[in-house]
Amino acid sequence: AYFANLDFQSTVSLGKKKCGKSFRRQQDATMQHRVHTQEKPYPCQECGKSFSRQQSTLTRHQMLHTGQKPHCCQECGKSFSQRSTLSRHQILHTGQKPYPCQECGKSFSQRSTLSRHQILHTGQKPYPCQECGKSFSQRSTLSRHQILHTGQKPYPCQECGKSFSQRSTLSRHQILHTGQKPYPCQECGKSFSQRSTLSRHQILHTGQKPYPCQECGKSFSQRGHLARHQIKNCKQVLT
Repeated sequence: AYFANLDFQSTVSLGKKKCGKSFRRQQDATMQHRVHTQEKPYPCQECGKSFSRQQSTLTRHQMLHTGQKPHCCQECGKSFSQRSTLSRHQILHTGQKPYPCQECGKSFSQRSTLSRHQILHTGQKPYPCQECGKSFSQRSTLSRHQILHTGQKPYPCQECGKSFSQRSTLSRHQILHTGQKPYPCQECGKSFSQRSTLSRHQILHTGQKPYPCQECGKSFSQRGHLARHQIKNCKQVLT
């Protein structure tokens, strides 16, 4: 007991020198000591990652390897291996968004979602596509982009059967079946079902004609107009 007390006093003394904190229990002093020394004496036998606490941190981590998910959300039934992950998930059901972006004011329910969002403001694109070299600010955006290279089209339209590689493209396509035209032209009031169609239409109001015929030099405001001209007058199909 005498030597154990000396060891405790030594740990407390070191803790005071490092951060000035004092502790009544040896366990608390030891844990604070490990914070300063970065000692992690409890390795995971499965993956080798080490932890400073055995009963709490290491034990929770090991559940990831067993596949156990003992923490269940009473709202939706989804289960989690970590109590802290469940707590973060439950915020989604409350509608709370306690993590605001200091740059634009937009708020998020998850700290991790805020962190991913903030990359947009830095202009960084840390996720490159190994296939074509194009980079993205979000890992999820990269994943959606990579589907283009596989040729897969996993999003079918239930109305007509046409399939798409992107969920967002399917959503835009489905508007065609509803007859909705949510994109009005501020210049003339004409509305369109697709934002891209509106953009092409707006060129008419600017007077620009960015599509020249390589055969005769005549220019057009719409690519479709150029194609019709080439077939009718210049006998050349736009490539």
